[in-house]
Amino acid sequence: MRYLTYRQNGAEHAGLLHGQTIYDLNDALACAGRPPVSSLLALIEAAAETPAILSALAATDLSACTPVTNAVLCAPIPRPRRNVFCLGKNYAAHATEVQGTRLSGTGIPQHPVYFTKTAAPALAPGGVIDCPEKLTESLDYEAELALVIGRAGKNIPAEDAASYIFGYTVLNDISARDLQARHEQWFRGKNLDTFCPMGPVLADQSEIPFPARVQVTCRVNGEVRQNANTDSLIFDIPTILSDLSKGFTLLPGDIISTGTPAGVGAGVGAGFDPPRFLQDGDVVECEVDHIGVLRNTVRRKPVV
Repeated sequence: MRYLTYRQNGAEHAGLLHGQTIYDLNDALACAGRPPVSSLLALIEAAAETPAILSALAATDLSACTPVTNAVLCAPIPRPRRNVFCLGKNYAAHATEVQGTRLSGTGIPQHPVYFTKTAAPALAPGGVIDCPEKLTESLDYEAELALVIGRAGKNIPAEDAASYIFGYTVLNDISARDLQARHEQWFRGKNLDTFCPMGPVLADQSEIPFPARVQVTCRVNGEVRQNANTDSLIFDIPTILSDLSKGFTLLPGDIISTGTPAGVGAGVGAGFDPPRFLQDGDVVECEVDHIGVLRNTVRRKPVV
């Protein structure tokens, strides 16, 4: 199943995408004989306690539900409970391409590299990525597969990782490379407003066989800039979940972005010589197999 969040008549709703048709999630839950939820995050939390909710939804005949019209997509989880947990340098080719750019240390990491990214809110599909004038001249893209945790877990064994995953979405780890280099720690350069595009849907784990081996692609104005498969991850998803959960409880709805590939040419804009950073009016498309295309436009914006 594919879940989403949408706005209609000024209100935010959770929904299901069946083919090209959107159905209100609470309408579908009513048809399944289940109580309503306030959001997609609330559904994930409820399903952690009562997994039968999801099987009831999967068995529901949506022809009894009314299709949604005039919906505007939001990020699947517009306001995550906590920061998005992100992996840095998790593809060997990307770790290599950023050497010498002042963005990170050299070489292939021996342990997962973590940082966090705010999503307050996460930017919707079709939303505008703001590039503040005079604050950054080095706006960059990073297409990534992100996973969403389905139930709480601590000290998760790698072999049990699949049972903790609710589903997957697409995330664009927008980065201001000059701020990232200037402040040494990555938080500042990756956390300006609108720097966390996410979507278009949250595909549940049944949509992507485990372990996830999917193609991750980024296009800028139609030109392919990144194209690689998650089977090239340095630290795969079971390793990530096992390592991150050591001494740290992952909660339902937590989002983990697994890192960005290089793949085509020099990959991310910082890897080209000279660099090819995002410009005003650029259209960035991040695509992951079985999930869809996350499309956003860049806008140079005065600092106010």
